[in-house]
Amino acid sequence: MPNLLAMSFEGELAPSFTLHCLDEGRTLPDGWGLGYYPAGEPSAAILKEPAPPQGSMRSQLALAWEQVASSLFMLHIRHATWGALSDANTQPFARTWGKRDWLIGHAGSLDQRLPPIAGPFEPVGSTDTEELFCQLLNKCVERNWRNLAEVDLEVLVGWITDLNEKGGMTLCISDGRDLLVHADRRGTPLWLGQLSPPYERIAFGDEDLEVDLTRRGAKARKGVVICTERQEPREGNADTALVWRQLEPGKLLVIREGAVIAERSTGGAMDTPRSHRVPARAEPRVFDIVHRTVYRYAQPIERSQHVLRLTPVHDRLQTVRTHTLDVSVSAGARDYEDVFGNRVRRLLVESPFTEMVIEAKSTVEVLDTDPLGFGPLKVKSTIPLVWMPWQRQVLDPFLLPPELPETELSELAEYAMSFVKRNEYDLLDTLLDINQTIYKEYKYTQGATTVFTTPFEVYVNRRGVCQDFTNLMICLARLLGVPARYVCGYIYTGPKAANTAQSEASHAWVQLYLPQVGWKGFDPTNGILTQTDHVRVAVGRNYLDATPTSGTIFVGGGGETLSVDVRVEPHQG
Repeated sequence: MPNLLAMSFEGELAPSFTLHCLDEGRTLPDGWGLGYYPAGEPSAAILKEPAPPQGSMRSQLALAWEQVASSLFMLHIRHATWGALSDANTQPFARTWGKRDWLIGHAGSLDQRLPPIAGPFEPVGSTDTEELFCQLLNKCVERNWRNLAEVDLEVLVGWITDLNEKGGMTLCISDGRDLLVHADRRGTPLWLGQLSPPYERIAFGDEDLEVDLTRRGAKARKGVVICTERQEPREGNADTALVWRQLEPGKLLVIREGAVIAERSTGGAMDTPRSHRVPARAEPRVFDIVHRTVYRYAQPIERSQHVLRLTPVHDRLQTVRTHTLDVSVSAGARDYEDVFGNRVRRLLVESPFTEMVIEAKSTVEVLDTDPLGFGPLKVKSTIPLVWMPWQRQVLDPFLLPPELPETELSELAEYAMSFVKRNEYDLLDTLLDINQTIYKEYKYTQGATTVFTTPFEVYVNRRGVCQDFTNLMICLARLLGVPARYVCGYIYTGPKAANTAQSEASHAWVQLYLPQVGWKGFDPTNGILTQTDHVRVAVGRNYLDATPTSGTIFVGGGGETLSVDVRVEPHQG
């Protein structure tokens, strides 16, 4: 039986908890309690029951009550060492500080009572857990740390190390946003399970407890499960979606929105907390690019029209040294600049053909500035962004999410907000987190999607290609009020491209408009910011605005085959 279980998810889930330890004929625990934060509120709700009877009514609420929905949960099943069997001595305990409810769950016992520490918090019951909880909170009050994000983890590690000398310190503390976890240095096991979509059913437990995360409906949510005993998957469960590992003794974690954001070790070296690295300025590069497209048809095409966007962008960050565009069939041609600033060639073909070869050759120099362009101003923005009316009018085409059912957009918006909350509403950290998450948690799988695959389908199935990952990031950014546009071009991935997901083909990525900075490139397929390895060709609201080749057949045709070959190589000479 797990003594302590805690969970953190990106967005809300409504799991069910089945307390088999209360079934008829079982040895009953001394008490149990479930704490959570409904609707993301800073106020906690707690179901608890000392000396529970078999098949208790309160335990049925934990199983079936639909209101038990939250992104944070803490469950404690008690076997008493200190204190009588009463509500006052049943975990989790709650205290209010900094306009939010704090919860604690503690597995283990201290060897001795703790001396009182001056402050507003004092125990109500007679347990060692409540004593150490009040001590830690009083120390936070003394330093005016009003939430876990403000806590100096090095100082906290020192406090917990001292307390660990007095007894077991496997514990979880939450302030409604963050979940702080510590594994006892004496070696009392603590397990961490990482939940990764996609999945249809996730249920785990043992003979005393079963937790079903999807009983009330599955959502593509990642999460972290903390437990004093490793829990086994139930029948029909997606085994690979929840991966367990034992935490090292003395390990301290801070978890927010289903992700570990900081780690420390008590009694040892400090680990580096999670951070988003912004690359340094890159040296200019020159590439020779060949983009060859071949269309073949079973029957002759007698009349057709084609639109080509194959001329790289020429601006202050990218110089086109040479460019040629050849088409194997005779056609009337017109070159112009479209509304997005792309160089376009429109062809009208009125002579029959069964094969059309389109070959673009370019030599392009790519310059670089500060990757995010902040420079000495050190611009810092937070979400939500506020646009002036005239800015909004210009940016509107890049702020409208795709037309999807409202239920799908609502779930994607909740998913996008999980990044915002995890990064304390900081704009840049949120966008870098989204970029890295898509790269790390979504599988690059050719042939798994089509041009009609929606961002929601990519989110649910967690797989796709560069176009899919670009569409998903555009959708998430726009739902957060960040203007986003689709970019089509090329990426140089090295001689063999062994370390990247996309090579030797036209590539897609995202440009986001950042206040007082402008359009900046994010490549979620490779988890990087665009610099001198990316060559821009066309931009638009979506793929259709920037696609390299498109056309309409008016007369003739039949079965069509398409082959595309792209070569991007460093310029010699």
